[in-house]
Amino acid sequence: MSRLLFGFFLSCLAVGASAEVRLLTSIKPLQLIAAAVQDGIASPEVLLPPGASAHNYALRPSDVRRVQEVALLYWIGPDMESFLPRVLAGRNLPSVAVQDLPGLQLRHFGEDQQADGHEHPPAEPVAEHDHDHRPGTLDAHLWLLPANAQVIANRMAADLSAADPANAAGYQANLQAFTARLKTLDQQLKSRLAGLKGKPYFVFHEAFDYFEAAYGLRHLGVFSVASEVQPGAQHVAQMRERLQAAGPTCVFSEPPLRPRLAQTLSAGLPVTLAELDAMGGQLPVTAGGYEQLLSHLADGLTACLQAL
Repeated sequence: MSRLLFGFFLSCLAVGASAEVRLLTSIKPLQLIAAAVQDGIASPEVLLPPGASAHNYALRPSDVRRVQEVALLYWIGPDMESFLPRVLAGRNLPSVAVQDLPGLQLRHFGEDQQADGHEHPPAEPVAEHDHDHRPGTLDAHLWLLPANAQVIANRMAADLSAADPANAAGYQANLQAFTARLKTLDQQLKSRLAGLKGKPYFVFHEAFDYFEAAYGLRHLGVFSVASEVQPGAQHVAQMRERLQAAGPTCVFSEPPLRPRLAQTLSAGLPVTLAELDAMGGQLPVTAGGYEQLLSHLADGLTACLQAL
């Protein structure tokens, strides 16, 4: 939808605006950003339930109705929620694929240039995952870069202000508060995580590159496995060889499930199994929820890597 047409829809919404504009996000991280902008005014909704895959979720009829009815809808884009374009084709109200917003800093899988400007060897994936992480494809986990969250919040505040002029001052005040909190947290995390640079760790899902780039971290490898396919003995042996070569290390999975492979890989090796949650699945939906998401990632990394 063009920016001009989008503005027309927002002006139509404003003419008949009720006290509360219904805002729906596809995934929880976007809901957390929206909660900061709507704080004290309304509560954003989320489409995917906790633990659901953002890549291949099966929409229920009630989900489709919500997608069609809400005033504003935000999703990452077709590189993340591949199930949504077909449904959005029938939607007549504004929707925003945030991966297309001007000003976003986007990464692609296989990049070996860090935000600090230094070259780093690429983290080698060992097996295939159940969605597209091939080199050159867009890394859609873009919300884990604070600067991108700021761009998204800016757009949400602008859209909400246009759709609900009576509360425009509130949205803008919330945006300013979010901006200040995020700037403070970003500085704290840079200081806190500086001592973890060079610490060895592996991940089961290459979801954290944006966060790593922001704070100078780098995983050694990705043990990506299809959710229902156990890799063969040769692949498992290759993975264990990499862990042996790394020495004491951490291997991070994502909740709600730890891959069955984790115990097999780590048996008898100086490996600590831990979790990192890129989705914030257990976090309350509050004005500070997005900052909690970043803080919890820092907590998980620090707790494991400082002990090495």
